[in-house]
Amino acid sequence: MQKTKDSITPVMTNLSGLNGYLKDFISPERKALFEQIILNRTRYISVVLEDIYQPHNASAVLRTCDCFGIQDIHVIENQNKYQVNPDVALGSSQWVNIIKHNSQENNTLSAIQHLKSKGYRIVATTPHINNVTLDKLNLDEGKIAFFFGTEMHGLSQTMLSHADSYLKIPMFGFTESFNISVSASIILHHLTHKLHQSKLNWQLSEFEKELVQHQWLKRTIKKVDLIIDDYCKKNRIDYSKITAL
Repeated sequence: MQKTKDSITPVMTNLSGLNGYLKDFISPERKALFEQIILNRTRYISVVLEDIYQPHNASAVLRTCDCFGIQDIHVIENQNKYQVNPDVALGSSQWVNIIKHNSQENNTLSAIQHLKSKGYRIVATTPHINNVTLDKLNLDEGKIAFFFGTEMHGLSQTMLSHADSYLKIPMFGFTESFNISVSASIILHHLTHKLHQSKLNWQLSEFEKELVQHQWLKRTIKKVDLIIDDYCKKNRIDYSKITAL
């Protein structure tokens, strides 16, 4: 169901108040860091990992996404289940949203359909199809979801056949492709720089900022569920209406 401004406003007010209360339970330094970092978070670009079987590579991508302000990482689990490697991710998984696609017979197709319904252009990163190079990719056409496949087999034929376009990183050596985490780093560095220099509306909405910060606060504060429950009871807030959005 489409969320209207009228339906979001009271929830936004309650969420903002709750977040303000929760911020009293973290240090002033962390509060300032949250408020600074949220300004550079984006959903204009999303990253999608298709059936990655090497957890250290996928975890390195999580770390890269956090560093460049990418909030959403979609993980398609067809044959392989993904587990965060804490030694590689270095805590980055608590600051980004990991959305797993693993409940359908064809998780790749359902992930593509989900992202298209959210207005994303589907871009396959592959060295084998020369559609557009990184320096020529146009960000003005709308939000983009970049798909990355395994290093051995690349992206699936299902993914490639449903892509809107294909992205190739210019290379000048004998090796045909970069490591997946290196590819993600190159692409995200280049494109987030372009976003920040553009006049595109790439930042999170005010409501999204509150939602994301709420998740950060929940992952940071000890016994946070008890604190939230106490606050909501005192202020007669239905917390389920906040978490449902």
